[in-house]
Amino acid sequence: MHHMREEFTDHADTWYRPHEQKAAQYFASLHAQIKEKTYVASLIDDFHLWKKNHIHHYSLLSLLSRGKRKPDSKDYHRYIQWLNHMGKLDDYLDRSISYIYMRDLGKALHSPDTQVSIQRLVTNIKDHLIRTTSSSDHNQSEFMSIAGVYRWGQKENVEHAVIWVLDKIKAVSAHIPKEMNAEHAIRKLIKIILGVILHVLDEMDDTTPPVERARSLDEAIRLGYCYGLTYPFIDDLLDSDALNGYEKEQYSNMIRTAIMSGTVPELGEWTGNNADIIPFIHAELREAFEYIKNHQRSETLNTFFEQSYVFFHSQDIDRVKVLTNTSYTNEDLYVPIILKSASSRLIVRSVLSAAIDDGFDNRTFYYGIYNQLADDFADMFDDMKEGAVTPYTYYLTYRNQRPDLINPFEMYWAVISNLIHNVYQSDAKTREVILDRAINGLKRCKERVGLEKYNEIMDIFASGMPELNQLIQHMVRKADDVDFFDKLVRDQMVTTLRNNRTEKDHFFNTIKSVRNQINTLLHIPKHNGIPEMKESIIDAANYSLESGGKRLRPIMAWVMGVNEYGLPSTAIMPLLRSLEYMHTASLIFDDLPSQDNASTRRGRPTLHHMHNSAIAELTGLFLNQKAMGEQASLNDFDAKAVLTLIQYSSERAADMCAGQAMDLQSKGKALTLEQLNTICFYKTGIAFEASLVMPAILAQAQETEISTLKKFAYHAGIAFQIKDDLLDLEGEQHLLGKPVGQDAHNNTSTFVTILGKEGARKEMWEHFCLATEALKDMPRNTTFLKHLLNYMIHRES
Repeated sequence: MHHMREEFTDHADTWYRPHEQKAAQYFASLHAQIKEKTYVASLIDDFHLWKKNHIHHYSLLSLLSRGKRKPDSKDYHRYIQWLNHMGKLDDYLDRSISYIYMRDLGKALHSPDTQVSIQRLVTNIKDHLIRTTSSSDHNQSEFMSIAGVYRWGQKENVEHAVIWVLDKIKAVSAHIPKEMNAEHAIRKLIKIILGVILHVLDEMDDTTPPVERARSLDEAIRLGYCYGLTYPFIDDLLDSDALNGYEKEQYSNMIRTAIMSGTVPELGEWTGNNADIIPFIHAELREAFEYIKNHQRSETLNTFFEQSYVFFHSQDIDRVKVLTNTSYTNEDLYVPIILKSASSRLIVRSVLSAAIDDGFDNRTFYYGIYNQLADDFADMFDDMKEGAVTPYTYYLTYRNQRPDLINPFEMYWAVISNLIHNVYQSDAKTREVILDRAINGLKRCKERVGLEKYNEIMDIFASGMPELNQLIQHMVRKADDVDFFDKLVRDQMVTTLRNNRTEKDHFFNTIKSVRNQINTLLHIPKHNGIPEMKESIIDAANYSLESGGKRLRPIMAWVMGVNEYGLPSTAIMPLLRSLEYMHTASLIFDDLPSQDNASTRRGRPTLHHMHNSAIAELTGLFLNQKAMGEQASLNDFDAKAVLTLIQYSSERAADMCAGQAMDLQSKGKALTLEQLNTICFYKTGIAFEASLVMPAILAQAQETEISTLKKFAYHAGIAFQIKDDLLDLEGEQHLLGKPVGQDAHNNTSTFVTILGKEGARKEMWEHFCLATEALKDMPRNTTFLKHLLNYMIHRES
């Protein structure tokens, strides 16, 4: 073991040292520019050229004639609309996409090919933004809509990869330790996936064959997820307090061993606060590691491991620093961040097994620290609270004791000057984009911390470059048109993820609360003097009612009736009972030997097993009649509306019987998809429809709204049934409460038998999208229904 560890160390040194030496040389050249202040004069000249496009002098008349007042960028839709109205959207997107091409793709902006690619992407994004921000559904941006992502996957013929990655992201979200920022962890993961996709898209054009395009995008989605997983489950996890010191060392050694040996070690026994989460993280990272490794060409595999090690080791060096150590040198502070910021992007092309590109490698190597210093500046107060060592936190702590320390703000501007003039050869477009980004970062900081704190920060960091700083601060106060689309998307994504989590928590709390209420309503009492035989029927009915169940149908009716239509909660209790009585009756009939012949339901013996088929049949009839009686007792509503409801309910009950008859007649027969959709709607979708429509009838809603609810219910019901079919194939009996494999045993045609497992998943997502799109026509809040739909297709039982 000791010999193996020495071999690993030697191997690691061989990988790391040359990169470290290159970073040290880069640092030395920057240090020399800072000492000589050679960057100041050139940047002053750059800013004088730059400000011509950003400092505007308007007359009062021109100000009054320029149209709408600029909205807050937090209002995503209105802000995009304002940019378009003011004729600013093209430039806004151009600088944003240009920046991404420099940062993530390592491109030189003076390249004609790069400009063509940028303009093509700008046009596509602009068309998409204008189309989506003009819609009336502003609850969620389409780029964050699951249905929108799936529709893109359909267009590109990569639905399977999209389904796969959506399931993966959901699983990761459920396993992020509470000590981590879940929204930012998922945002980073999504950002990496999108970055890898962008790399692949940039390699293709209109001449790429559709099959090759789909194959490349499918692989990019999967590789992007596998690489992106390192951010929440390695970088963020090790930066957080989720693991103690010993666990972090154990975990780091495991990662290091995997990179150096090419094999992920077994987890072994893991104790501690996150013992329930770490096995999932380990298994997911191992799967991701193997996927990336298996998709490397033999000639790029060593490069992948080498760059992965440089990235991880430079991160690890930085991570173990403590702010109480007074003796870190400037090299200690800057060399690791040069390496980690560059290697994090260099590794993307390694993951993709892309051809060696010296221009890309060099530009990416020199560019990385620019972003890292900007990020560290934005995060310095949070980093100070956490005791994290960055050039900013260390300088803030020891600047008065250590005159040798380099001011990181000066380093930042020296890097910018070096990039503009030495890396990108004084290209005007590059200067424009980099200075846009720099001023935007300072504007955002000023807005975030307030003027007093911002001035205090500048007094500390900018005192060594007074002439340049005076010009910079003038730009911060006066310059326009320096904001970026990726920042807008970032803020919108974090807000959306946070809102989704809040809404999801509210959704499940609502379900739990309403279910508890409903469970107290369902018991059928036995009054004195009733015949003995009726007592046994009531007992049988209560047995079926008390065996649990999701109670989705009465919950849906309660939410729509009370929350959306404002109906009195006590007044609609008979409706809730009727829905569950009818649903339970349908299950009793389904389970009979003459139909599905099920032995268990909701984890208990079915009713005909507890008694006999005759009692089960009579109990089902009894519950249906009880349901009719409950509906007739809706005394607090308009009598005509109640009669309409009863008529609707009777018609739908008859339709359900027809659906069950069609299902029975189809056993052993090969059905078409259209036939299966019809049976599914009559058996399942109608019950969902009734749960939504019956409260709307009582509220005397418009017929157009009722039609929208019916359309939503149709597609939601089919999606729900397809999920049932998939669970029967691959679910777990202890979660389902009934045996799996019943469909195959009964020779029943299902979406899985007709379409196959993957085809059934695609069909489920198609109906998910159609149900989601139907909600756009709803004139009221649809948050609950959106989360209900998500629950339907992601449930485990």
